[in-house]
Amino acid sequence: MEPSWHSESPDHFAGLRVAVTGGTSGLGLALVRELLGRGARVAFVARTPERVVQVAEANPGAKGIVGDVSKKEDIYLLALQIVGELGGLDVLVNNASDLGPVPLRLLGDTDCEDLERALATNLLGPFRLTKAVLGALAASAREGSGAVVLNVSSDAAVNAYPRWGAYGASKAALRHMTAIWDAELAAEGVRFLSVDPGDMDTPMHQAAIPDADPTTLKRPETAARELADAIRAALPGSILASGVGAGDRNAGGAL
Repeated sequence: MEPSWHSESPDHFAGLRVAVTGGTSGLGLALVRELLGRGARVAFVARTPERVVQVAEANPGAKGIVGDVSKKEDIYLLALQIVGELGGLDVLVNNASDLGPVPLRLLGDTDCEDLERALATNLLGPFRLTKAVLGALAASAREGSGAVVLNVSSDAAVNAYPRWGAYGASKAALRHMTAIWDAELAAEGVRFLSVDPGDMDTPMHQAAIPDADPTTLKRPETAARELADAIRAALPGSILASGVGAGDRNAGGAL
């Protein structure tokens, strides 16, 4: 069977079928636009119906899907819609994230419900959605297109920042889960990447650190280009593919 996207494309993205969670703001929205610009077919997931419609209308070709990755009952329908809208799946970007309690607080002062919400969004959501679309990703790998799951990480996954306990713990678990899944499935052509995009000028960063100077932060568009390049490097036929694995990457290097 012929691959679903054109490997002769210099950027390996023409027709590539990509799903992005948390796709209506910040890094997720920048990724939707970056991937569309590279010729990919993109479906994005977000919780707010009005924003999904707005982003889909403003970005012709993008398929908007309403759902909450933190809710177990939403996952099966999300997976069906993603694969149905795109006719399969080559790349999944688990980008949707939850900070935990806002304002940030010490771990000992964190409510159990806030920790549960962070884990549900940042760890269980990516696990459940990845598992639900794994058959489609494996089929893409068998057909020669390759398959990539990119989990958006953070330096909080490796550094013990005070008051970032819920977020950091959930991202640390996601980072390790990514490495395990890559070890298990790389031989079958399904690659798993954990990428730290760095501190960005996004609504989430503003909520976490309201007094941060936005001029000192990376633009989401810059991070989106770097993440797209990381996906490209993991695809078959890329001259960068050798050695690409699940380790955290940022600005082209491992932490």
